[in-house]
Amino acid sequence: MFDPRDPAFLADPYPAFAALRAEADVHHHGGLNLAIAVSHAASAAVLRHRGLGRIWTDAQPLERFASFNLLHRNSLLENEPPAHTRLRRVIAGEFGRGHVQRLRPMVTDLAESMVDTLAGKIAADGSADLLEHLAQPLPVAVIAELLGVPIEAGPQLVAWSNAIVKMYEYGLPEFGRDEAEQAAAEFVDYLRDVVRNGPGGIVRDLTAGELSADEVVATAVLLLMAGHEATVNVIGNGVTALLTYRDQWERLKSAPALLDSAVEELIRFDAPLQLFERTATEDVEIAGFRVSKDEKIGALLGAAARDPKVFDEPDRLDIGRSPNAHLGFGMGIHYCVGAPLARVEIAAALTALTTRLPGLRLAAMPQRRPEFVIRGLRTLPVTV
Repeated sequence: MFDPRDPAFLADPYPAFAALRAEADVHHHGGLNLAIAVSHAASAAVLRHRGLGRIWTDAQPLERFASFNLLHRNSLLENEPPAHTRLRRVIAGEFGRGHVQRLRPMVTDLAESMVDTLAGKIAADGSADLLEHLAQPLPVAVIAELLGVPIEAGPQLVAWSNAIVKMYEYGLPEFGRDEAEQAAAEFVDYLRDVVRNGPGGIVRDLTAGELSADEVVATAVLLLMAGHEATVNVIGNGVTALLTYRDQWERLKSAPALLDSAVEELIRFDAPLQLFERTATEDVEIAGFRVSKDEKIGALLGAAARDPKVFDEPDRLDIGRSPNAHLGFGMGIHYCVGAPLARVEIAAALTALTTRLPGLRLAAMPQRRPEFVIRGLRTLPVTV
């Protein structure tokens, strides 16, 4: 069974996933202390099964993790109906396809401006970090605009988000847990100030709606974190894949009509979220594997995305792949509410890069973050 802290596994987890898939659809992972679904069919069943829910359990001790627990107890992601239904209804309209399409010109302008800045840094220094100049600031700028918080706060929002999501990893050292709580406390205080000072955007709508004060803060934090982490990592992982498999970069440059299918393929090929947990609210059976009430099972999305029963030549990057039934945005009632916006942001980044920096290349090997659940890069040095 794989070790989620092994650097060799983190560098390329997909051979280990393939070996597990060849043995069975579901396994018990002793190190993670939960069952893991590794086939596409079993992972989809985990995400859809109504006997498996997102049941939040407070981090302990309570007095140590007051802010972290507040954010998650009141989060859309960590609740089931009826609370989930109420929370999702409040924000669903803000992320509907029609509303997001109206944001496309703004997202396009931001992406083009950031790629021009990236090009200037490359011209001046010989290389630059694509994460720093495009992948990280783009989704933060967009979600800050939507939420009605100052774009200048972007770097601080990213720092808080990065600290908080480390709590989703396994085997996090105690200082990392303390940093997550500190970040959560500062994030809560910041957003409470935003609400008190007459917010705009979605925060204003949340405040005027049927949500409690804690739910407003938790929902805004979720949108900032989810709106940032997944998109950053798709752009980072995806551009790395395109520049590694150079024929696909050239293919996208010469055939921009493949943009939409390229976005889906990059989400599939190196999934930004590798594992999504559920808790059994009753005895459940997934692909013949019994999950008793109150036990956990995770859909291993990275493994599902390379299942040869669903994807021809799954280890090959193919930006024209169609159909592409990846599970990168989830399924069922917890399907990512921000998926339409993420697709627009990724497409805008790819278009700006291929048209403004067609000769883009890796300047050095990217440095990967040493985490398993949230799969992404620390640096992505590029040149032309």
